[in-house]
Amino acid sequence: MSQFLTKLVMENATGQDDGLWRLVEPLVYQSDVAGQTFEVPPGFGTDLASVPRLPVVYLLAGGTSNEAAVVHDFLYTKHPVPRAVADAVLREASAVTGVPAWRRWLMFWGVRFGGVSHWDADPASN
Repeated sequence: MSQFLTKLVMENATGQDDGLWRLVEPLVYQSDVAGQTFEVPPGFGTDLASVPRLPVVYLLAGGTSNEAAVVHDFLYTKHPVPRAVADAVLREASAVTGVPAWRRWLMFWGVRFGGVSHWDADPASN
Protein backbone atom coordinates (compact mmCIF):
# COMPACT_ATOMS: atom_id res chain seq x y z
CA MET A 1 0.00 0.00 0.00
CA SER A 2 1.37 3.40 -1.00
CA GLN A 3 2.17 5.57 1.98
CA PHE A 4 4.46 8.14 3.49
CA LEU A 5 6.59 6.42 6.11
CA THR A 6 7.87 9.67 7.64
CA LYS A 7 6.52 13.19 8.10
CA LEU A 8 7.63 16.17 6.03
CA VAL A 9 9.97 18.36 8.09
CA MET A 10 11.50 21.31 6.25
CA GLU A 11 12.80 24.82 6.80
CA ASN A 12 13.08 27.93 4.71
CA ALA A 13 16.21 27.44 2.60
CA THR A 14 17.22 31.07 2.19
CA GLY A 15 15.64 32.99 5.06
CA GLN A 16 13.60 34.94 2.52
CA ASP A 17 10.04 34.68 1.24
CA ASP A 18 11.13 33.12 -2.06
CA GLY A 19 9.37 29.74 -1.81
CA LEU A 20 12.56 27.71 -1.47
CA TRP A 21 12.65 24.99 1.18
CA ARG A 22 15.16 22.46 2.50
CA LEU A 23 14.37 19.15 4.17
CA VAL A 24 15.50 18.85 7.79
CA GLU A 25 14.57 15.16 8.12
CA PRO A 26 14.39 12.45 5.44
CA LEU A 27 11.03 12.06 3.72
CA VAL A 28 10.32 8.40 2.92
CA TYR A 29 7.59 7.39 0.49
CA GLN A 30 6.55 3.84 -0.44
CA SER A 31 5.10 3.78 -3.96
CA ASP A 32 3.00 1.03 -5.49
CA VAL A 33 3.12 2.75 -8.90
CA ALA A 34 6.92 2.70 -8.99
CA GLY A 35 7.24 -0.54 -7.04
CA GLN A 36 9.83 0.94 -4.71
CA THR A 37 10.44 3.16 -1.71
CA PHE A 38 12.05 6.59 -2.15
CA GLU A 39 14.00 8.43 0.52
CA VAL A 40 14.43 12.15 -0.01
CA PRO A 41 17.48 13.07 2.10
CA PRO A 42 17.88 15.90 4.58
CA GLY A 43 19.29 18.97 2.87
CA PHE A 44 17.35 18.36 -0.36
CA GLY A 45 16.08 21.66 -1.77
CA THR A 46 12.60 22.10 -3.21
CA ASP A 47 10.22 24.80 -4.36
CA LEU A 48 7.27 22.48 -3.62
CA ALA A 49 4.66 22.56 -6.38
CA SER A 50 5.89 24.73 -9.25
CA VAL A 51 2.47 26.12 -10.02
CA PRO A 52 2.27 29.45 -11.85
CA ARG A 53 1.19 32.17 -9.43
CA LEU A 54 -1.65 33.21 -11.72
CA PRO A 55 -4.66 33.60 -9.41
CA VAL A 56 -7.01 31.02 -10.96
CA VAL A 57 -4.30 28.43 -11.68
CA TYR A 58 -2.80 28.70 -8.21
CA LEU A 59 -6.24 28.61 -6.60
CA LEU A 60 -7.01 25.34 -8.43
CA ALA A 61 -3.69 23.52 -8.03
CA GLY A 62 -1.29 25.38 -5.75
CA GLY A 63 -0.43 24.79 -2.13
CA THR A 64 -1.66 21.20 -2.03
CA SER A 65 0.19 18.02 -1.13
CA ASN A 66 3.58 19.39 -0.23
CA GLU A 67 4.77 15.85 0.54
CA ALA A 68 3.95 14.67 -2.98
CA ALA A 69 5.58 17.76 -4.48
CA VAL A 70 8.83 17.11 -2.58
CA VAL A 71 8.98 13.49 -3.76
CA HIS A 72 8.22 14.60 -7.33
CA ASP A 73 10.97 17.24 -7.23
CA PHE A 74 13.39 14.58 -5.97
CA LEU A 75 12.41 12.18 -8.76
CA TYR A 76 12.85 14.92 -11.36
CA THR A 77 16.28 15.77 -9.95
CA LYS A 78 17.74 12.29 -9.47
CA HIS A 79 15.90 10.21 -12.14
CA PRO A 80 15.56 6.91 -10.26
CA VAL A 81 12.53 6.25 -12.50
CA PRO A 82 11.44 7.44 -15.96
CA ARG A 83 9.65 10.79 -16.15
CA ALA A 84 6.23 9.20 -16.79
CA VAL A 85 6.59 7.13 -13.61
CA ALA A 86 7.69 10.21 -11.65
CA ASP A 87 4.53 12.00 -12.76
CA ALA A 88 2.37 8.99 -11.86
CA VAL A 89 4.01 8.95 -8.41
CA LEU A 90 2.97 12.61 -7.97
CA ARG A 91 -0.65 11.66 -8.68
CA GLU A 92 -0.45 8.59 -6.41
CA ALA A 93 1.23 10.45 -3.52
CA SER A 94 -1.31 13.26 -3.82
CA ALA A 95 -4.08 10.69 -3.38
CA VAL A 96 -2.34 9.37 -0.27
CA THR A 97 -2.42 12.88 1.24
CA GLY A 98 -6.11 13.34 0.45
CA VAL A 99 -6.02 15.63 -2.58
CA PRO A 100 -9.35 15.34 -4.46
CA ALA A 101 -9.28 13.35 -7.72
CA TRP A 102 -10.06 16.34 -9.95
CA ARG A 103 -7.09 18.28 -8.49
CA ARG A 104 -4.76 15.25 -8.78
CA TRP A 105 -5.58 14.94 -12.47
CA LEU A 106 -5.11 18.69 -13.00
CA MET A 107 -1.68 18.52 -11.35
CA PHE A 108 -0.78 15.36 -13.28
CA TRP A 109 -1.60 16.84 -16.67
CA GLY A 110 0.14 20.07 -15.69
CA VAL A 111 3.41 18.22 -15.08
CA ARG A 112 2.96 16.00 -18.14
CA PHE A 113 2.62 19.04 -20.40
CA GLY A 114 4.72 21.61 -18.54
CA GLY A 115 7.26 19.47 -16.73
CA VAL A 116 9.43 18.40 -19.63
CA SER A 117 11.51 21.57 -19.36
CA HIS A 118 12.17 20.81 -15.70
CA TRP A 119 13.32 17.21 -16.25
CA ASP A 120 17.02 17.64 -15.43
CA ALA A 121 19.12 16.45 -18.37
CA ASP A 122 22.09 15.48 -16.17
CA PRO A 123 21.03 13.94 -12.84
CA ALA A 124 24.66 13.00 -12.06
CA SER A 125 25.44 16.68 -11.56
CA ASN A 126 23.01 16.93 -8.62
